[in-house]
Amino acid sequence: MSTSAPAPTIADPGPLGLAGFAATTFVLSSFNAHLIDASLEAVVLPLALFYGGLVQLLAGMWEFRKGNTFGATAFCSYGAFWLSYAGYAKFVAGGLPADTAHQATGLFLLIWAIFTVYMTVAALRTNGALLAVFVALSVTFVLLTVAEFEESTGITKVGGWLGLVTAVLAWYASFAVVTNSTWKRGVLPLFAAADTTQGGPVEGAH
Repeated sequence: MSTSAPAPTIADPGPLGLAGFAATTFVLSSFNAHLIDASLEAVVLPLALFYGGLVQLLAGMWEFRKGNTFGATAFCSYGAFWLSYAGYAKFVAGGLPADTAHQATGLFLLIWAIFTVYMTVAALRTNGALLAVFVALSVTFVLLTVAEFEESTGITKVGGWLGLVTAVLAWYASFAVVTNSTWKRGVLPLFAAADTTQGGPVEGAH
């Protein structure tokens, strides 16, 4: 009678996905916060395509392999966000009517605000580090959505600063998980929730 072989294990893709998200968010938010000359904003596109986009999408696929519904949904979706952002900025935005283009951008951001808010509810059952990322990201998307519909550069700037905070929080979560995993002990806290049976997109966050 044959016995089934144990399922192969894979490394935790969470720190990789979080790092890709953090880096791309940091660069775009630097422009939204008016810290960098807007004429240089095209530097975001390669990051959005490869690190924030492709790498996060791959991380999401590996989360599917690990059976992590939250991580797979989050990483695949935000990977798709960055890929679609790159496509929108490069091929669509410039061809829209100048007087109404802000409505299209606002609508684009609105769907991501909605998605992020309900993912924040799910993140309540993960850990404090990850929850902080989603709370900050939710506020960022809401502010940027309002800024586009209202054509408010002031609100965009505030959203940019919140985006920078989001990026730093995501980098911390990535840093903590990869460090704890490499050192084989809890070097940096992730503030685990009371019940993490479902888990978050980072296995080492538990």
